[in-house]
Amino acid sequence: MRVVVCGGGVIGACTAYFLTLGGVEVTVVEQTGVACAASGRSGAFLARDWNAGTPLEALTRRSFELHARLPDEVDADWAFHGVTAYAGYVAAGRAAPGRGPITLDWLSDAVVVSGRLGTPEDTAVIHPARFTEAMLGAARRRGARLRLGRVTGVVRDGSRATGAEVDGAPVPADAVVVAMGPWTARAAAWLPLPGVVPDRGHSLLFDTGTAVSPDALFLEYQEDTGAVLTPEVFPRADGTTYVTAFSDRAPLPTDPGEVTPDPVAISRLEALCARLSPAFDRNRILVRQACHRPVTQDGLPLIGRVPGVDGAYVATGHSVWGMLEAPATGEALAELIVAGHARSTDLTPFDPARPLGEVP
Repeated sequence: MRVVVCGGGVIGACTAYFLTLGGVEVTVVEQTGVACAASGRSGAFLARDWNAGTPLEALTRRSFELHARLPDEVDADWAFHGVTAYAGYVAAGRAAPGRGPITLDWLSDAVVVSGRLGTPEDTAVIHPARFTEAMLGAARRRGARLRLGRVTGVVRDGSRATGAEVDGAPVPADAVVVAMGPWTARAAAWLPLPGVVPDRGHSLLFDTGTAVSPDALFLEYQEDTGAVLTPEVFPRADGTTYVTAFSDRAPLPTDPGEVTPDPVAISRLEALCARLSPAFDRNRILVRQACHRPVTQDGLPLIGRVPGVDGAYVATGHSVWGMLEAPATGEALAELIVAGHARSTDLTPFDPARPLGEVP
């Protein structure tokens, strides 16, 4: 069986890996580079139980399990490490009236940590690019091929997909997987797909060394303008710390490599970080960046068969949970393609044929 996976991000990489476990001949087509977009620039925070009671619960729990297990199976290290997750806020003045019930010495006096949200057993942080590259690397060691080029269409014979069109030339296949993140919207010109829009998030990556403990933070902060931001802080095992605070909608460039941050948004984020901790000194900034996350109308991913086109599949729309949910998505989608049904995770809630309106 031959499958073309369109997209070299984390969803495409995981799908390719699990397809190779099923003996499938896989070609991954990527326009710019592996993990060049959100898969290399996301916060990569993992939470086992935060989607409990929602349609995402089984997918999330299975993926968290795979994240902890896969490093041994693929012989790779993407710096999976458990963290304690806390909630809190940033006081309006220079110092808070009290530090709250929990004290983290690396934070400034303006930050109040009010409660615990997760433990190292159920919340973790990984390095997103390393994970994506490791999964695709494992797939390539099992025979998958990486082809650089732009997907320009899906080849069809009547109602069946028979390959992908790459830079105008056909690449024959028995099945085609569209896993292009927010660029999946481009595929709506070739296939009957629901709407997917890009949600742009800005972030800073700091070189913090050992100054920041393995504690993830989810805070509230009010700017002088009155705008309320929700900073998120994710320390990584490699001595870097990722900070993000807000998102917006912006046009999606044709080339994923051309995604750039808004200078005003980065300036606001730098000012916020200066309030959070001395460890977030401007001179320690390694990267100022932005990435576009794919969002659907109902907030659930699209995973499964493209309606009305045999042999065509889609996997996108994971929003902020893409890095977490990628392993179980790839596993279940590979099962669906090879065996005709998904065994590890029920994909019914994510059926691309479900009723969906326009994305707001």
